[in-house]
Amino acid sequence: MTTAVAPSTASLSAEDRCDRCGAQAYLRVELVSGGELLFCAHHAREHGDKLRQVAATVHDETHKLKDTPATAPDGER
Repeated sequence: MTTAVAPSTASLSAEDRCDRCGAQAYLRVELVSGGELLFCAHHAREHGDKLRQVAATVHDETHKLKDTPATAPDGER
């Protein structure tokens, strides 16, 4: 008996961690062979070429890094 795993389309959260370093994951790669890998933006860029070769789907949320202000608004500390 084989069990199919439905692709995960849920957004990544702060609880999802990079499989390489443990940082917050912003990329979910569902593999052609089954299973999934999670990567931070750094490791997603570092291994991007290889990931595209083995990926069935890629859920990329690295845009969230650009949407977050780098500093607090004036008056807040």
